[in-house]
Amino acid sequence: MTVWIAIGATAVGCYLVKLLGLLVPAAALERPLVKRLAALLPVALLAALTAQQTFSTGQHLVLDARGAGLAAAALALVLRAPFLVVVAAAVAVTAGVRAIGG
Repeated sequence: MTVWIAIGATAVGCYLVKLLGLLVPAAALERPLVKRLAALLPVALLAALTAQQTFSTGQHLVLDARGAGLAAAALALVLRAPFLVVVAAAVAVTAGVRAIGG
C-alpha cells in the first residue's frame, strides 16, 4: 500500500509543480537571464544524466564499455552524422568492447 501512496504523492507533486509554472507571471519569463537559463538548463541536465548513467553503477564510478560507446557517439556527432548513425555507432562500439572484454 505504501507504493500507491508514493505514486499518489508523486502525481500530486507533479501536478502542483506544473500549476506553479503556469502561475508565473509572463513578465518574469521575458527577462533575458530567464530565457538564457531556460535554453541552457535542459542541455546541462541531459549531460549530467548521461554522465551519471554512463560512468556509474550503483554508488561506484566505473569505466567500461558504455564509456567507449559514448565516445563513439560523440565522435559521430562531431562528424555531423545523422542521429541513427550516431546511435548505431554507439551500440556497435559498446557491443564490440563488451564482446572483446567479456
